[in-house]
Amino acid sequence: MEYTSSPGLRQRVGQWVESRPVQNFIIVLICFNAITLGLETFDIVQHYAGGPLLIIERAVLTVFVIEIALKLFAFDYRFFREGWNVFDFVIVAISLLPDSGPFSVLRALRILRVLRLVAKVGRLRMIVESLLKAIPSIGWIAFLLGLVFYIFGVMGTKLFGESFPEDFGHLGLTLFSLFQVMTLESWSEEIARPVMQVYPLAWLYFVVFILLSAFTVLNLFIGIIVNTMQERHMEEADAKHQQTEAKAHEERERMLRLIEELHEKVERLENRLGKR
Repeated sequence: MEYTSSPGLRQRVGQWVESRPVQNFIIVLICFNAITLGLETFDIVQHYAGGPLLIIERAVLTVFVIEIALKLFAFDYRFFREGWNVFDFVIVAISLLPDSGPFSVLRALRILRVLRLVAKVGRLRMIVESLLKAIPSIGWIAFLLGLVFYIFGVMGTKLFGESFPEDFGHLGLTLFSLFQVMTLESWSEEIARPVMQVYPLAWLYFVVFILLSAFTVLNLFIGIIVNTMQERHMEEADAKHQQTEAKAHEERERMLRLIEELHEKVERLENRLGKR
């Protein structure tokens, strides 16, 4: 956040709420709240500590609301210019909705507060930003994977549908069976081997599909995500390097100005001494 155009009080409030100790306290509070929300799922804990847990829940939510309120006061409309601030605001706003009546389902959404860790911890934020940046490339790989699924789905339905209607009876069932094959979850015993007992050469179909989907296309997903994270890391390193260079340049300019001022003072002093 920029503070240059903020009034004095807003500037001090913004610097305090964004300071490292305050943000570390919020991170600890988020983790603590995640633990208490997990404890609420146990009936025995609710029986013996339901009241204290409710008090803790309200206290934690109050702190989160105060944090958001202070940020809104400090940054006014600029608060919503940053996507992570909007994310924090939405998560806290959901927590403020009543958890009874038609909104009772929102009670389960309180655990979404844990996602605020993504906005608070720099490394997690970098990973999520890298994933978002990789979405266009991931979309094309998903399209390629969809083509592979569709082609093998039609082939599997035509080849094995008559003998195995439960797994390959129509395109939908075949696609679901192929998804199980791709995840390598009991694909051999439940799907491939029964088919191979009737169609001995069916192993070619399954092996080629696994090579294309599980070992090739999915590795492309991982490769793109890793590459994007490396690019993000390099961008951050370049930004830090540019900041360091800018500071060094400012220091050099300041030193040159001081030298020039000192030189001018020496000349004036020499002129005065010369006149005397």
